[in-house]
Amino acid sequence: MLDFLKSKKTVEARKTVAAPSVVTPVPGPVSKPDLLSVEDAKAMSVEKMTDLFKTHYNPGQLHFMKLLGFHKIKIERAEGMYYYDQNGRAILDFFGGFGSLAVGHNNPRIIAARKKFQDEQRHEIAMAFMSQYATALAHNIAAVSPGDLDMVFLGSSGSEAMEAALKVCERAAGPDRSMVLFAENSFHGKTKGVLSYTDGPLYKSEFKLLENGVKVPFGDIDAIEAAFKAHPEIGTVCLETIQGGGGINTAPAEFWQKLRALCDKYDVLWLADEVQCGVGRTGRFYAFEHYGVVPDVTAIAKSLGGGKCAMAAMIARTEIYMKAYGTPKTALIHAAATFGGIGEGCITAMETINALYEDNLINNAAEVGAYLKSELERLQAKYPDIIKDVRGQGLMVGLEFQDFSQTLPAVMRPAVAMLDDKLKGSLSGFMGALLLRDHDVLVAFTEYNRNVVRLLPPLVCTKQNVDQLVGAMDKMLGKGVVMIVKDFIAAQVIEKKTKGKKAA
Repeated sequence: MLDFLKSKKTVEARKTVAAPSVVTPVPGPVSKPDLLSVEDAKAMSVEKMTDLFKTHYNPGQLHFMKLLGFHKIKIERAEGMYYYDQNGRAILDFFGGFGSLAVGHNNPRIIAARKKFQDEQRHEIAMAFMSQYATALAHNIAAVSPGDLDMVFLGSSGSEAMEAALKVCERAAGPDRSMVLFAENSFHGKTKGVLSYTDGPLYKSEFKLLENGVKVPFGDIDAIEAAFKAHPEIGTVCLETIQGGGGINTAPAEFWQKLRALCDKYDVLWLADEVQCGVGRTGRFYAFEHYGVVPDVTAIAKSLGGGKCAMAAMIARTEIYMKAYGTPKTALIHAAATFGGIGEGCITAMETINALYEDNLINNAAEVGAYLKSELERLQAKYPDIIKDVRGQGLMVGLEFQDFSQTLPAVMRPAVAMLDDKLKGSLSGFMGALLLRDHDVLVAFTEYNRNVVRLLPPLVCTKQNVDQLVGAMDKMLGKGVVMIVKDFIAAQVIEKKTKGKKAA
């Protein structure tokens, strides 16, 4: 009876969605619908763009863009560290496409490599043949990877690379050890496999996911060993080396060294998710290189595409890969998809990796990243009631604000403290909106700890760029939180009045 009622409710819920209208096919040749051209898109007004975004793309997301004032901007072009809007305003990019722009916007050598590839009409999709470009890229990735991380799978997104990584681990660990240990506040992707080990209620929603995960606090080596003992079925540990969405969370070298030892002791495979923190961002090609350890499998994406295409890779130790797919019978179980190893994507990634070393971008990430962190720590010392913490490595830095009540004058704190949970993220949101509006600086946020401003600028970032960001933050924080809130609210009031006048 209970099952019947559940199914009845499901059917009733489905009935609330209107059935699609039936369209009778028109005989004769197919006519072209009302399509926009590339030039139409380039010339599109902000108003038209907003209307189409709301109608066809993501109306819910538009709500947040309007709240922050981001909806007024149309980006016309981008170069190096900057976006340029419809008014020619240069916007300093400390968002960095969530870490996708290591070599900067429209890096000239990346564009030149892609143009040459196109002009010579080289092949893109060569599923029936070996691709010299996929093969060369796999070689280069192996060359920059320590230890015997030598076997490469090429894909398009971080989620795809992580799916491939989890599958190679499960194949190598065997069917009796298919459980995966993951961390609190983790983010490994939005496809259903990796979503099972992503610790985000918003993303997980009510999807039916895999139930073979064991969750532990990030950086807690004792909890990991206890899980190994309690669940001998665990065959894989899946961890971001630096948690991005979790709030730029790091663990000390000792943790990673003990993790490597524990995995060896219990015969568990260590999968390092380097999708956001890899490709030079922390001052090493991989973030785990700072700790003198090598995982069994890792994954990279985002910046691997040079800011011009979607590229991703899974890299496994030869022994692990061969155990999973090393025979003709098993070789195609998880072979490349149609666009895995696409020609222009591969040469873009190759040029990106070469640029990281030849143009000194990895070393620059270490040097400028240390300067960014020290300057933010100086701000923290100046505004301890507002800034709670500064953390990260290289050009992957998180600035965490105090809970809202702690940033206010002492007399106001008790009354506001009970609202701290609801107000989480408000100060970082106000700061982000006003940094863009008044100081031409773009920053990012984090999914789980909303009090954190996430800074992932291109690795071409200079100390002068850091000075512009920190100087702008200093000016804003110097006003005090009450004035920051007033400025933000004033902007919202002006926006509503302007809307009302246009409507009239």
